[in-house]
Parts: sequence; structure tokens; C-alpha cells
Amino acid sequence: MFSIQVPSPLQRFYPDWPNAERYQLYVKRDDLIHPVISGNKWRKLAAPILQFAQHRPSRVASFGGGYSNHIHALAYCCWQLQIPLTVFIRGDYTGNETPMLKDIVTWQAEIVYLNKVDYQRRTETEFINQLSAQYDIDVVIPEGGSQQQCFAGMQSLADEFNRPIDALILPVASGGTLAGLSVAKHSTIDQLHGIAMLKGADYVDKLVADLIDKRKHSDYTIWHDFHHGGYAKVTDELAHFCQRHSAQLNLPLEPVYSGKALHAMQQLVSRGQFATGATLVFLHTGGLQGAR
Repeated sequence: MFSIQVPSPLQRFYPDWPNAERYQLYVKRDDLIHPVISGNKWRKLAAPILQFAQHRPSRVASFGGGYSNHIHALAYCCWQLQIPLTVFIRGDYTGNETPMLKDIVTWQAEIVYLNKVDYQRRTETEFINQLSAQYDIDVVIPEGGSQQQCFAGMQSLADEFNRPIDALILPVASGGTLAGLSVAKHSTIDQLHGIAMLKGADYVDKLVADLIDKRKHSDYTIWHDFHHGGYAKVTDELAHFCQRHSAQLNLPLEPVYSGKALHAMQQLVSRGQFATGATLVFLHTGGLQGAR
């Protein structure tokens, strides 16, 4: 439907990190599956988009920030399918639209700006029902596309690994990717290591646990030491890391997700977190809106 290029490549890389020579390091290039709806954005949206193509909704809606990769991908999909879309954006960007917002306007999405108090209600059933009635919305996709419906896409990702992996390292924000991989049936991935992109250990842990919701799942670890001050916060160290490694590894990085997670991987490798000889894979979840 959208010329998705799967399976995505699994590429060996050789960074100049302390202890890097002790491991076999790879990057799963999910960022290459599509130029717009790349990485976990497509994996999460694949199932609902297939349903949209079969049973066209009157209007779709979702939530996100002004640089949301999820909103960007969803808007493109809805535009291609000619499905009306309303997006509820955290904060008011009137007169100061981000590149992402300019794109989705071109793709005919309706933008509604919410203040902080209203945006915090984005998971409340009463609030969602109110918005649905007001804007004639048929389907609401949660922030980040993270819902149990996205698990099928995570299963397809797990199925692409055809060799044993000791640890898969990935960013965690809305929780859907880590939750979906943890419930996926596979025999190749030994450990899942999620790198929290935002502050609040209890909040992030609960997002993942609530999505899993009593399902049988693999153990996973969420690291809360590498958020650099919070969601979308960028330190000088992180900015320099992204710039340097993008050039050295020929790997597109932004400081909100991919760069932050790869930096965490560097720290874990440098302190010898894993057994010598382990195969470690960095999951590049795509989406470069944070670099625009």
C-alpha cells in the first residue's frame, strides 16, 4: 500500500567506544523502511491503517507534540488514503508552526491546539468522547500510536531477526514498541533494554505495564538514567554525540529518540554492562522530526 521496504537491514557497526571490541554491535535500520512513515511509526500504524483501507472511518484523530513523528506519519497515511484527520497538539504553535506541523497542513490535517491541562486528559474516556462528538471523530489513536493493536507490528519486527541476539536496545516514550516486543513470540532475542526518553520512572514503567496488561511476556529492563533532563531535552554532550556519530557511522540521528538511545548504548557498552562476546543490536526506530 505504501511501498514499505521490509525486512529492514541489520547492519554491523564499529564505533570507537571503550569496550566496543568486546561485542558484536549491530543496528536494525527500521528508519529505512519508508522515507516518511519509518520505523516503529509504521509498525504501530500498520494494523489500524489496514483496517482503515477496508472499513473507511469518517474521521481519525490522535494526540502529539509539535515535533511528533507519530502525528507526521499518521497524517501522511490519512492523506494518502483520503481520510479526514484531526490532531490534538500539546501547546499552541499558532504563527510559529514547526516543520512537522507545516507538513501535515499540506496533507490537509486539521490541527487543534490544547493547553497543558486539557492535554493531560488525553487518556480520559469522558474527554475523548467529548472531543469525538465535537469534531465528528470516528477513530481515536492514542498518543504515539501505542495501543495493543500495535502488537502485530512489533511481532513482524521480531520475526525479522533470524539470528540470536543477546540484547536489543531501543528508545521508550509512549511504551508501545517495548510492550509489543515483550509479548511477541520469538526465540532470537534474549534481553530487551528500553531507554526511557523522559523523566518519571513510575510513569514510563506504568505505560509499558498497562499495555502488556497481564499478557504473557518476556522480561525487559527500562533504564531511567539517560533522559538528559527529560523529554526532548538536549545537553551539549548529547548534541555533540549525535553530530559526531551521524557522520562517523553514516547513521541519521536526532536527539529526542535515536540519538539518546544510542548514547545510552554507548554508556552501557563502555562500562561493560553485557557479557563479553555478546551480540548487541540498537533498534533505530526512525522518525527525524526532532532534528528539523
